[in-house]
Amino acid sequence: MAVPKKRTSISKKHIRKNIWKRKGYWAALKALSLGKSLSTGNSKGFFVRQTNKS
Repeated sequence: MAVPKKRTSISKKHIRKNIWKRKGYWAALKALSLGKSLSTGNSKGFFVRQTNKS
């Protein structure tokens, strides 16, 4: 039979939430860094086709 679990402490809940937020922060930082390197042409992990405007 299903039994209700004990309540999770507030501190444990905050720790888990902060870990979740930190993952998003690092993902955003990497995306921004990749975008900067692509825009400046310093990217080594991507091959971007250059269009010649004449």
